[in-house]
Amino acid sequence: MDPISIQVNGRSFSRQTEPRMHLGDFLRDELHLTGTHLGCEHGVCGACTVLVDGQPTRSCITFAVACEGREITTIEGYEDDAVMQRLRQAFTRHHALQCGFCTPGMLTTARDIVLRLPEADEACVRLELSGNLCRCTGYQGIVDAILDVLQQQRISPDAQFEQLRQRLSAPRSVTMKRVAAAAQAGSATPSSTSTSTSSTGKPAASEPSAAADMAEVDPVAMAKAKAKGNAIEVHFDVPYPLDRVWEFMGDLPAVASCLPGATIDSHEGERVKGTIAIKFGPMSAAFAGAARLERDDAAKRAVLRGAGQDSLSKSRTQGDISYRLEALSTDNTRVHIDMIYALQGPLAQFSRSGLVKDFVRRMVADFGKQITRRLGGQAVSAGEPQPTVSMAAMMWSVLWNRIRGWLGRPPRP
Repeated sequence: MDPISIQVNGRSFSRQTEPRMHLGDFLRDELHLTGTHLGCEHGVCGACTVLVDGQPTRSCITFAVACEGREITTIEGYEDDAVMQRLRQAFTRHHALQCGFCTPGMLTTARDIVLRLPEADEACVRLELSGNLCRCTGYQGIVDAILDVLQQQRISPDAQFEQLRQRLSAPRSVTMKRVAAAAQAGSATPSSTSTSTSSTGKPAASEPSAAADMAEVDPVAMAKAKAKGNAIEVHFDVPYPLDRVWEFMGDLPAVASCLPGATIDSHEGERVKGTIAIKFGPMSAAFAGAARLERDDAAKRAVLRGAGQDSLSKSRTQGDISYRLEALSTDNTRVHIDMIYALQGPLAQFSRSGLVKDFVRRMVADFGKQITRRLGGQAVSAGEPQPTVSMAAMMWSVLWNRIRGWLGRPPRP
């Protein structure tokens, strides 16, 4: 049992908790907040969605101990929330609920959409809702309710909406709260060169700085990942000469700027530390880690070896990304990418059924477009959104590729 102290709906709670207990079970069984519903318990249906430090999070695949010092908001915690008040009224007005099982998670996601995307249209709302499943309504009433609230805010703005938006976009203060708590307890303040220690005496890589030191890739884990089929082969074409593309891809900060969601914190020679943020519907993760680039200029081949950890779910990833350049013509280059990856922790379930592969293919395609833009002299905006993938679209893509396989047709790249 590990001690945990968290804030839930504005109240502080301290409990002894099993390290394996998920946040959803903790909220329901320990705090008796049964408004958080558990459905699939694999992070797919979205019924268990709650806010962790203001961000929608799947409580069924988030460990409770990973939420130490964080602020949790469940469906019971919106008593004075102006956005939720309007949403609840709109859900009733548009008949956006039937059995009600998905409604707590659906409302939490809807609130995030209203605050984060004030100009969202129907297509955008449907995309953002793709990670929340409903077996009753057909979604039309839910979509109409969200669009209704967005329109209300445009016509008669509520000052609290803007305050909540600013709070949502402000840098998180969780780390500073932890530092203050550690100082008050008389313990050493964590720094970028040290890792904290859990009550069991084991190092706890809960901060990005700790995860960023995990640059080395375990060759045994990579061999197992390859044997399990955790490998992806993709390519994209760039309408520029091979030498120019090769030179560009050796510039790690420039390459990172072409990958949506990626940021670099430090760069020294062929080593780099940073973060890559991803988003599956309303579920997001930020993997902080490090990577090392090995290049073969003669063969125009390179491999990027790296590892990282998501500070919230404690999921870890490591992998080798190899790429080689092929000259299709004087002014056209094909970039072949071979990836082997290993994913551990709650997010590992997304390595099943082709979800990760589909996600990576989409990211690589966008990555190729951004490289073409950069080589053409177009700047990539600093506020590039993190990659977002429709869960419904991914599920359909996986199913369709399997059907094509059964019919003897090759799957789509």
